[in-house]
Amino acid sequence: MPNTVFKSVFPYTQEILAEYPLMDDARLDLAISRASTAYRSWKKTNFSVRAAVLKQVAVILRRDREMLAALITNEMGKVIGEAGAEVEKCASTAEYYADHAEGFLKDESLVAGYTKSFVTYQPIGVVLGIMPWNFPFWQVFRYAAPTLMAGNTTLLKHAPNVCGCALALEKIFLEAGAPEGVFTSLIIDIPAVEKILSSDIVQAVTLTGSERAGSSVASLAGHYIKKSVMELGGSDALILLPDADMKSAVSVALQSRMLNAGQSCIGAKRFIILQDAMPGFMHEFLLQIKTLKQGDPFDKTITTGPMARPDLVSSLEKQLKNSLQMGARLEFGGAVEGCNFKPALLVNVREGMPAFEEETFGPMAAVIPAKDEAEAIRLANGSRYGLGGSVWTKDIEKGIALAKQMETGAVFINALVKSDPRLPFGGIKKSGYGRELGRHGILEFVNAKTIAAEASK
Repeated sequence: MPNTVFKSVFPYTQEILAEYPLMDDARLDLAISRASTAYRSWKKTNFSVRAAVLKQVAVILRRDREMLAALITNEMGKVIGEAGAEVEKCASTAEYYADHAEGFLKDESLVAGYTKSFVTYQPIGVVLGIMPWNFPFWQVFRYAAPTLMAGNTTLLKHAPNVCGCALALEKIFLEAGAPEGVFTSLIIDIPAVEKILSSDIVQAVTLTGSERAGSSVASLAGHYIKKSVMELGGSDALILLPDADMKSAVSVALQSRMLNAGQSCIGAKRFIILQDAMPGFMHEFLLQIKTLKQGDPFDKTITTGPMARPDLVSSLEKQLKNSLQMGARLEFGGAVEGCNFKPALLVNVREGMPAFEEETFGPMAAVIPAKDEAEAIRLANGSRYGLGGSVWTKDIEKGIALAKQMETGAVFINALVKSDPRLPFGGIKKSGYGRELGRHGILEFVNAKTIAAEASK
C-alpha cells in the first residue's frame, strides 16, 4: 500500500516536523491542466515580462533568505551557512537568466542559398522536473530559471523529504507575479510520474537523481517520446600532481568532499594522488580533516551536518565496511551516530572496491595511489560515471592536457568543481546526458525551428 503522506523529518534529531498528504488523481489532473492553460499565455509574453518575474523571485529569495535557509536545514540537514549560500545562488541564477535569456534565444541567421534562412528558438510546452533533496532549492532553479525564461511552464515533483521546500518554491513564484500554473509543485509519489509523462500536455522531463531513477524515467520518456535531460550520479576524480600547491589543493579537496555532508553529485570522491605527492597530501589532509566539527546544523560553528536520512548512512557505512574487507584502510573517521557519519579518510583504495566503483554519497574520501600521469588518467576514467573532475598542478597547460583526456562533462584545474549559471553542466556515461545552465541549458527545452524563405519570382 503506497504512502498517503510524506513526512518532513529533521535529520539531526529525527523529529517529525510536518506531514504532507499526497495529491489524488483529480488534483493532479487539475494541476496538469492549469500548467497547459498557463503555457498558452506564458509563451506569448515577451522576455521583459518573464524577466520581471524572475527578478522579483530573486528579491523574495534575498528578503526571506534566513527563513528559507532554516527550512532547508530542517528538512535535509544542511548546515545553516551552506543553506543560506544556496538561497543566494538561486537568486543570482534567476537574475542571470532574466538578463541573458533573450540574447541566448535570439534568431540565428544561416547562409543556405535562400533569400532568408534562420533558426528561431521557441518554447515547447510543459516540462516535468524531478528533483532530489540534497540541494532542494538550487537543483530546481538550475532547470526552472532557463525553462521558464524560454516560455515553458513547469511541474515539479520534488523529493518526498523536502515537500516544505517544494511548496515554498511555488509560493515564491506566485508572489513574484508568475500566473497560476507557470510553476507548480506536485506532492506525488513515483507511480504518478508515468501518468504525467503519458499526457500529451507534457513535452519533456528533466531529472536530477540516482542512476536507477534516471534509467527508469528515461525509459518512460522514451516510451512516450518526450525530450529528456538526465543529471545522475558521479564519482568524480581529483588528480593531484607533485608540483601542486599542496595546502590550497587539500583545502579545496576537503571542501569538495565534505560540502553538504558529502552529499553532492560533483563532490570529489576519488582522490588520485601521484606517488611523489602522497606523503605531503596525507600529512596535509589529516591536519585539515581533523579541524572539521560535526553537530547541530543550526550551530554556526559546525562545519559538517548530519546526512539526510538513516538509510543513506547505512548505505555509506556498508560501502566503507566492504571496502575495508577488500583491503582498504580507514585512516580517520567513519564512526556513526544517528545520521551523523564522522568525516572519513579511506586509503589504499583499489579498483573493484565499492569506494572506487560506486558513488559514495556522504563524507568519505577515498585515496587512490597512481605511479604516473598515464595511470592517473586510466584510474580517473575507470569509472562508469563521467560527471566532473579536477586536476591540481602549477603547470596549467599540463593540467589542460590532462583535462582533455578525462571522460567527464567538466574538468576544473586548480579550482573547486561546481555548477555555475554561466557554464554548461552535465555528464556522460552513467552520469547522464544533456546540459543544464549556460546557453546550452536553455537550449535543451526549446524547439530549434528552421525557417527558410525564397523571394517570389
